[in-house]
Parts: sequence; C-alpha cells; structure tokens
Amino acid sequence: MSERVMPGPVGANACVREAVCIHTKKVYDSCKSKECMRDIRVYLTRQSQQYIDAHPDAAVKPREAELLFVQIDVEKVAFNRGFYSVDVRFFYRIECDAYGTLGRAEMLRGFAVTDKRVILFGSEGGARIFSSRYVSNDPDIQLAERANRPEAVVEVLDPIILDAKVVEPTYRCGCCCSISEVPSCITRCFGEDIDLLPGDNNLSNRLFVTLGQFSIIRLERDIQLLMPAYDVCLPEKDCSSAGNDTEDPCEAFDRFAFPFDEFFPAGGDRRPSNNCCCEPIGHPGGNGGPCAPSIPGPGPGGQNPGASGSNPCNHPNNNCCKHCC
Repeated sequence: MSERVMPGPVGANACVREAVCIHTKKVYDSCKSKECMRDIRVYLTRQSQQYIDAHPDAAVKPREAELLFVQIDVEKVAFNRGFYSVDVRFFYRIECDAYGTLGRAEMLRGFAVTDKRVILFGSEGGARIFSSRYVSNDPDIQLAERANRPEAVVEVLDPIILDAKVVEPTYRCGCCCSISEVPSCITRCFGEDIDLLPGDNNLSNRLFVTLGQFSIIRLERDIQLLMPAYDVCLPEKDCSSAGNDTEDPCEAFDRFAFPFDEFFPAGGDRRPSNNCCCEPIGHPGGNGGPCAPSIPGPGPGGQNPGASGSNPCNHPNNNCCKHCC
C-alpha cells in the first residue's frame, strides 16, 4: 500500500508545489429529469378569472412561463441508511392570451404549482456542526447548532408551455388541484389578488396548462479534501487606472472584440461559398482527407471533379470538411 499523502510541500513533482486541505461540498448523488407535466391548474388573478367566467368558449394560446420559487425539504428515509427523500415544490408564473368572440386578445395571468419527490444517497454524519461566522443584525450563528444533513440543490430551467385550455369546474387535473396557502413572495409578483377559490362554491371555469421542464437535483455534504496546489493565485489583470477619466475612449474601444454573434444568429451557416460537401470529422473520408463533391457527375473531360487536384475541398486552407451539407 502506497504511503498516504499529507498536507505540506511536495518535492517529487515539480509541477505540484504543495498538498493542501480544503473545505468544500461533495456531491454524493444526483439525478436529472425531463418531464412533461400535463393539466396543471393555474390560479388566476381576479381580473383574469372574471374574463374566463364571462368567456367560457375563449380560445387560449400559451405565451410564457417563468419559474418563480422552489421549496425544498430533505428528510431521512426509514430503514434505508444514508438515503434521503427530497420533496420539491415548484411555483410558476403563467401568461396566456385569450381570444373572445370579438377577436381581441386578453392576457391571462396567474401561477401554477407542481410537486416532485426523489430519493438520493446522501451518506451519514453524526457530528454536530457549529460555526462562528458573523451575520449582521442576526443572532450569533456560533450559538446555533446545524443539523448534520446533506444539502439539496435544485437546478431548473424555465419551463416551456406546451398547451393551455379553459375547462369546466368538473374537469379533473393531472396534479395538485387544491392549494390553501401561497408564499407572500409569489403574490407580490402579480400586483393584484389571486383567486384560490373563485366563484360561489368553487364552480368557476379554470385554466389548465401543460409544461415541459428540465431539472437536476443533487445532494451535497461538507467535506475536507486533500488537493494538489500548483501555486498561489496571482491576479494578472491590472485595474490601477479603472475609473480614471484620463484613458482615451477610442483606445478602450479598440480593445473590444467585434460582436460577430450579434450579426449572425446562432446556428447560422458560416461555411465558405463552394460546391463541395465533405464527410464529417471522424469519417474515413473526413478530417481533412479526400472529400466528395456535393454535385455528382463527371467534370470536364469525363473526369470526376472529386478526384481532380483542383477540388477546393482538398485545399489545405479550406475548412469545409469540418461541416456536413
């Protein structure tokens, strides 16, 4: 068994100066999710609810969805040591366009809620954690004990509205349909009241949407790791003249890179103009090798243009072989 590396200078390797012990978070388990969530009820603002009650046959067009807030709760899983359940509740802001009989669009605004539960491995830890970190205008954090549980982190992209419709009160939804309490930070996003129980005896029309969402959930825990240190981090950029008006503005502008991406949309065709089409990199004919022209048929004199030495694909400075027609 090799000798264990200890913190301190390392002389065996000239590139690694020192082995240092750092405190960081280690990811013990994670999962990714691509979900299509059908028939999620939207709790509308008072004005939007009055509109769909007055226009039950209005055509609804999806407009925009935004993730506003995520509630996360981590609990131990009974009889399965080291595993934890992660309960996540997502709050979305939903906007749709409704078209009545006169054809004038009315924006419908509200929020939707979905729940998700996953079980991940987070290891075990029995130590009690205290810290002397100072927090302004709060109790001294060193007197507060923190439970030694892993920390759940949820990364989510804004969802895509795939469908929207106005339904009758008797329609059954595909997820949580009733909610009695909303965080104040959610209601403040709309500037008006939200109808949680619209109409008498909750018999008003409802708006339902279908959302597509990508997310990653992981469990992290504090840990000490021994890492190689190559050198200290020294700043290379000089900001001594930052905020100084003596710098010539044109000289500062000359250091700006030309914004090609603003003129050419992402994914646009920037290939050189020619008539050849080559195999992609990794293909036996690709990676700068012989290429086949995009226009089949014999060339002048009955010869194949792809075999001609004048073929622009075979030119050493031509990068067309990096693309495929």
